[in-house]
Parts: sequence; C-alpha cells; structure tokens
Amino acid sequence: MNILLLKRKKGCAGLVTLSQKKITILLLSFFVVLPATFLFAGYHMGKAYMKAHPDDITVALQSELDAQRLQVVEATRDAGENMNAMALKLGQLQAHVIRLDALGQRLTKIAKLDKGEFDFDSAPAVGGPELASDTKAMPVPDFVHSLNELSAQLDDRTKQLQVLESMMMNHNLQKEVKPAGRPVTRGWLSSYFGRRTDPFTGRWAFHSGIDFAGRLGSDIIAVAAGVVTYAAPRNGYGNLVQINHGNGYSTRYGHCNRILVKVGDTVKKGEVIAKMGTTGRSTGPHVHFEVLKNGHAINPKRFIQASR
Repeated sequence: MNILLLKRKKGCAGLVTLSQKKITILLLSFFVVLPATFLFAGYHMGKAYMKAHPDDITVALQSELDAQRLQVVEATRDAGENMNAMALKLGQLQAHVIRLDALGQRLTKIAKLDKGEFDFDSAPAVGGPELASDTKAMPVPDFVHSLNELSAQLDDRTKQLQVLESMMMNHNLQKEVKPAGRPVTRGWLSSYFGRRTDPFTGRWAFHSGIDFAGRLGSDIIAVAAGVVTYAAPRNGYGNLVQINHGNGYSTRYGHCNRILVKVGDTVKKGEVIAKMGTTGRSTGPHVHFEVLKNGHAINPKRFIQASR
C-alpha cells in the first residue's frame, strides 16, 4: 500500500509505502493499545482522586447505608403491621369460637343431648395419614386468605345456630304453654267430659270438664305455663283458679280447698297452684278440670293423653 503525502503550497512532499504487517500493527495500536492506555490512565486518575478526596467516598457509602437502613426500617414496620393485623384477626376468630362454644352448650342443654357426644369443651377428634404433598409450608398470602375464609364461615355458622336456638326455644316454649298432662299428682279419674247423669238431680246434663278425685288437701298442679286470670270463689265451681296459656287456651281448676296463687301470677308447668277440696257444687274431694279454646270448653282427654 502506498500513501502519498501532499503539502498545500509545495505540492507532493513524499511517498510512504505500508506493508500488511505495518497496517495490522497500526490498527491494533489504534483500537486496542490506545483504549487500554486511556482505561489505565482513568483508573489511576480515579484512584488518585479517591486518595485526594476520601470524604466523597465516605459520603457515598454513608448514603448507601442510610438507604439500606431505611429499607430495613420500612420492612420491619410492614412486618409489624402485618403481625398486628393477623393478631387482630386471630382475636376475632377466638371471640367467634367462644360464642359458638357457649351457643353449642346451650343447644346441647335445650335439645337434651348427651354431653359426652357433643362436648364443646374439648377439640373434636380428627386424624388421617400424612401425605408427602401436604408437608409444604403455607405461603403467607394463602394463610391470610384462609383466615378470612374461616372468619366468614364462623359468622355464617353462628347465624345458623342462633336461628336453630330460636326455633328450639320457641318449640320448647310452645310445649310448655300448651295444656298437657293431669292436673293432679295423685288421684283417679272420676267423671268424663260430655253428657252424664247429674249427681244432684239425676237428670242428663252436660259436663264441661273431667273430674279427678283424691285425698282432701292433695296438690293441684298447672298443666301448662301461663298467667293466672282468676283465683276466687265462683258459682258452682267453688274456689276456682283459671290460667291463660296464650294461643286461645285457658284451663280451669274447680272445687279447690285452698288457692295458692293470685291474679297476675306467672306459673310454670307442674307448679302447685291449689289444694284439692270439695267447695262449691261437689259430692267429695276432687278437682273439676276444664280446657277452653277461645272461650269454649273442649274435651281435655286428648291433652291429658298427650303427655304420655
């Protein structure tokens, strides 16, 4: 290769011939040696600058440490907030479980279930083989999601059990206020409901109740819960107690020797309300027992049999 050198005023200055080897050396010098020289010079200049300005390096390192420290503080705060949220959720779940336990114990008593079968003071028995695929740790997001789902399920079960409790209590209340059973603890049936021969006139007459004979002064009991609406002597009945049970039902207890309740008293099923006597139109110690539905006397026989 020939290179012609020219001068602006004098023309040609000389001719330079370059071989292939010289061209290769020239290119290597330009593309390798020269950049390496600059890099080497820059490194030593930077090193010299660091030695000459150590404070700038310290400031840069301190700034980086401060940034990392801030990230650690933020991560710690976030972790603390997450733990507080999880602790709050755990407390809510524990409160749900306490309410469910109390509700379950009430339902066990209301339904008269075997406590050994439904023991709310102990964890339920569970088990099963452990699978290899089940040994993985649960990720935190999945754990939080599971807590939220469990909380929703507990809310739903609580509402369902409260409805069930209300239904059971209403059912038991209906059983308590509906007349059922005998009005005496001891005694025998001496006269039925309906047409019979009047013991005083010998004529056919309608008997509006059932008579239970017994010993003078024996207990007369309420056949259902209710409120006393009458407790005094009454023509033909002698000393009479009348109890309103709601839903249109009332009961009467006549010929009492002694009345133990007063108007306005609330009585329970099976509570002693009077003592058997022979007051009024009576031939001997007994209680005249009537059941009224919306003010009309009905046959008490089916209510007496209902308790058997």
